[in-house]
Amino acid sequence: MRVLAIDCALDACAAAVLDSDTGGIIASETRAMVRGHAEALMPLIARVMSSAEIEFRQLGRIAVTVGPGSFTGLRVGISAARGIALVAAKPVVGVTTLASLAAPHIADDDTTPVVAAIDARHDHVYLQVFGRGARTLLPPRIASLREAVRAASGPARIVGSAADLIARAWPRGEPPPAKVDQRAAPDIVWIARLGAVSSAAEGPPKPLYLRAPDARPQAAARLPRR
Repeated sequence: MRVLAIDCALDACAAAVLDSDTGGIIASETRAMVRGHAEALMPLIARVMSSAEIEFRQLGRIAVTVGPGSFTGLRVGISAARGIALVAAKPVVGVTTLASLAAPHIADDDTTPVVAAIDARHDHVYLQVFGRGARTLLPPRIASLREAVRAASGPARIVGSAADLIARAWPRGEPPPAKVDQRAAPDIVWIARLGAVSSAAEGPPKPLYLRAPDARPQAAARLPRR
């Protein structure tokens, strides 16, 4: 099965085509960016599909990151994935950014806990903790930096854009984290691999926001109704 993976949930715009039968990536492209995903995504997908030399109808499924992440980026990525799936008549599955960040570390060693943490600003992080055998010890949530430090205590490995933030807040005298992997976005290869083994029976993917948006309507600017 060939899987098209799409990600623009965080500080990157990326796509890849995976052949799940061989486990190899046929084509991929990743561009680091904080904004501009809406303009960059579709041309990037077109280049990846052209490099892979396949049509959308030849795909087995589409995988897309559903968050947590940028509100705009999530909407852009999920809309693109659902649109392609609708036109090509293919299933589409969602993959979380936290699971994608943790996946390569779990594949390398599934006995040491992995803490996936994304900077949510204002001394908060999006957090998920994985234990032995990739079992979820702490489900995806938004947590204070203090809570994140407690969750990461022990020989855990920390990965994600909040990894350095957590490491700098580490209590003095406590054993440091086993490994700190600061990265702004997950590897598109692992998004594709997780997408290949995800269940397609859960329906169309929806954004995993974990918190309300920072921008809110201004009540004072509303026009009076007639």
